[in-house]
Amino acid sequence: MTYPNTSILTANFSGALDGHDSGGNIYRPFSVFSVLTLTLLAMLAVATFVWNLLVLVTILRVRTFHRVPHNLVASMAISDVMVAALVMPLSLVHELNGRLWKLGRVLCQVWISFDVLCCTASIWNVTAIALDRYWSITRHLEYTLKTRKKISNVMIALTWLLSSIISLSPLFGWGETYSEGMKCQVSQEPSYTIFSTFGAFYLPLCVVLFVYWKIYKAAKFRIGSRKTNTITPMAEVIEVKEETQQPQMVFTVRHATVTFQTDGDTWREQKEKKAALMVGILIGVFVLCWIPFFITELIVPLCSCDIPPIWKSIFLWLGYSNSFFNPLIYTAFNKNYNNALRNLFSRQR
Repeated sequence: MTYPNTSILTANFSGALDGHDSGGNIYRPFSVFSVLTLTLLAMLAVATFVWNLLVLVTILRVRTFHRVPHNLVASMAISDVMVAALVMPLSLVHELNGRLWKLGRVLCQVWISFDVLCCTASIWNVTAIALDRYWSITRHLEYTLKTRKKISNVMIALTWLLSSIISLSPLFGWGETYSEGMKCQVSQEPSYTIFSTFGAFYLPLCVVLFVYWKIYKAAKFRIGSRKTNTITPMAEVIEVKEETQQPQMVFTVRHATVTFQTDGDTWREQKEKKAALMVGILIGVFVLCWIPFFITELIVPLCSCDIPPIWKSIFLWLGYSNSFFNPLIYTAFNKNYNNALRNLFSRQR
């Protein structure tokens, strides 16, 4: 989500020299650092688009992926593809123009709406995947395939509905996205700022942190409650004597506790551990990518202070990069995706 006066590419970096165009106007040519930054950001946008598109194509081509949890992954990939295709390119243009919007009011409103919509949907899709993994680990007996499908479809619908409400509200008068000074930005109305930041980040952040805490507790409980399966001899000896006139016969009986022992974790436990690790990394990267941006946007208005524009742009693009990491993390922990991607490329050859 974009905000004013944040430019990586047009900042006055050391080494940039002033010049004049044919009309005598002063301009500052890009420094080497600016060109490298532009190249890296463009590569990030292309890589984000291609990688998420590959995930979508894989889900569409492989029939076994036409079910949960892959519909949640598909929803996440769609939102991330839209970030790469509809948000990042215009954000680059915005940076190149020194955060001045020269493409008109209508396109500004469309761009900001897609910006908020796609980023919010991406964040909530991560939350939905975390919830799905949590229920599948802690309630695997009652969380059947039929129930899982219904709940995942409801979560997808709510994700896009909430994202649409947050993104479209300014179009119905809740603040303004375009100003006469050629500034294109998310509505700065205080009430909308609180609503959008909490709805787009702080609420899902609380959900994913709570979910992972519960997953950690469940895993710790299972490890702690697992019994030590051994054969333990007892020291107690019982002597039984026959009271007859014959020489005494002594029978010695030793008690032993016998239990069964399994070598290592079961298949389900290994699967749950892998799912928990994937969710943990997905949540961790999500928090690291987005929390600098949203903390800045919450603190700066309250303290009436400001931070250097270059840091604002860094935080913004760090948030965009979460759309690049999402498919990488998910496919890295799923052998089926890796095999399907290999088959896809081998067929193309």
